[in-house]
Amino acid sequence: MVTSRWTATPARPAALRRRGAVLEQAILDAALEQLGTVGWNGLTMEGVAAAAQTGKAAVYRRWPSKEDLVADALEAGLPSFEEAPDLGDVRADLFALCRKARDAMFSRPGSALRAVIHECDHLQAERFHGVILGGVIEPAIRLIGEVIARGIARGEVRPDAANGYVCDAIPAMMMYRSKLCGSEWNDADLEELLDQLVLPLLRPSGG
Repeated sequence: MVTSRWTATPARPAALRRRGAVLEQAILDAALEQLGTVGWNGLTMEGVAAAAQTGKAAVYRRWPSKEDLVADALEAGLPSFEEAPDLGDVRADLFALCRKARDAMFSRPGSALRAVIHECDHLQAERFHGVILGGVIEPAIRLIGEVIARGIARGEVRPDAANGYVCDAIPAMMMYRSKLCGSEWNDADLEELLDQLVLPLLRPSGG
């Protein structure tokens, strides 16, 4: 029996052929993954392209800089704040909203965003502060305002509580304690925030 001295070459895996939104989402997901593993300083456009299994040119065609790519990846990944909870009680509504904000802060995009801001220089960080404001803080403040307005209509909340200082109190405290105290805001912490700080600001006098 004659044995061939030629050995078949193993087949190479077919290249992924993705276009449009599918390819863009793969690149954004790869950017978030890279942020979680190598951080802002270690992230490169080449590394993102390799993780997304595409060419570097495909990344640069869509995002001319690392800042542009990371900003879009973070914005696309953050949970959306579209509707205020409506459970018939201002405390229950605010608690549900606080949990949603907490989950956004500690989601993969939220954690990556906070890590990026710590690593960036001052000018770069300004860009990503805008992502926090536009993606989490401003929508949360708007929904807090809606919850308070419903509470006023039900007589649970004093009429003059619908002001910027009261609406700022929850996100300001959550950001402050998360950054400076390392708080992860479990449910008991959120309830304490509401019962000891927020609800006393909202209750009608004598309520």
